[in-house]
Amino acid sequence: MTSDTRRPLPFTPIYQISSNHPLLLSSTAQSLSATMVCYYNESITFFYNLSKKNISDTWRTKDVVVVSMGLLVCFFAIFANILVMMPIFMDRRFHYPIYYLLGNLAAADLFSGISYLYLMFHTGPWTIKLSIYQWFVRQGLIVTSLTASVINLMAIALERHQTIFNMQPHSKVTNHRVVLLIIGIWLIAIVMGLVPTMGWHCVCNIQKCSTMAPLYSRSYLVFWAVLNLLTFTVMVAVYTHIFIYVLRKNHRMSQHSSQVKHKETVVNLMKTVVMILDCFVVCWTPGLVLLLLDGLCETCNVLTYEKFFLVLAECNSFMNPIIYSYREKDMCDSFKRILCYPCLRSQQGEYSGIRFNTLEQERVILLG
Repeated sequence: MTSDTRRPLPFTPIYQISSNHPLLLSSTAQSLSATMVCYYNESITFFYNLSKKNISDTWRTKDVVVVSMGLLVCFFAIFANILVMMPIFMDRRFHYPIYYLLGNLAAADLFSGISYLYLMFHTGPWTIKLSIYQWFVRQGLIVTSLTASVINLMAIALERHQTIFNMQPHSKVTNHRVVLLIIGIWLIAIVMGLVPTMGWHCVCNIQKCSTMAPLYSRSYLVFWAVLNLLTFTVMVAVYTHIFIYVLRKNHRMSQHSSQVKHKETVVNLMKTVVMILDCFVVCWTPGLVLLLLDGLCETCNVLTYEKFFLVLAECNSFMNPIIYSYREKDMCDSFKRILCYPCLRSQQGEYSGIRFNTLEQERVILLG
């Protein structure tokens, strides 16, 4: 062990720096806690060994497979969510609050793909080379991306609640307020990602270190998991309330033929949003429950399913574009125009002497 000490993280007091390796915590545990020993000069391996989470110093077949699959998912998620964001900001048909929020959800998924990409290049045997600060950056990116997605889904649920009860396909909220809401979502997400770095960790209280995230305090994992699970519950309650209201209105609206198309527009958009929420809950709930067990149950073997649930959560980043392609006809048409732009340019040259009476006719001819 070298005599130099690493620079401590900001905003975190240091009462004593120790270079010892107390791997056997027994009768000295209370004295260590009382003197607030901080282990900023220790390696990542020290904390992982303490939590009994082994790090391999060589690349095993399992590590190669996990990283290879992770990289593939990350690149696809980044590409797919950029594809979603382009039509929302370029096509006037999507210049409504609900689509701005869906675009921000795509931005959160894009950020999630980038965060997982960073994780893939700093996992496995590479984890040993990380400093404490680099480890907090790696985990903080994941926390920030998930928090942004959860808050954004909550904002979408409240927006749908307002519009559905007014039987409108789109909210009348101004673009200025939507921008402020989006900025607020990201500020909260960034703060949540920085909270462990700012002091809610176990570097100075190693008895409280978690197993899945060895530098995070178990109390923080419980707080974060419970907060997200409660948010899921509130969103489910909001959408249940909306569905009950829609079912009661269906019969009354079906008696007026002029309102049938309007009702179908509202319900179809509602179904798309619910599918997005369902996919998010299915992909992230197992991981959050595992984090909750890690924080509350010291004897539970949470590492058995950790990798599987991580891949499941990562897959959610590219699920929304698939849902849009399946549910939203206009969005699907926009995807086709972007992906087949060179082909469409050549077709437009062939039809340059033709005048179309309507935009729909042009879309049918060019897109098929």
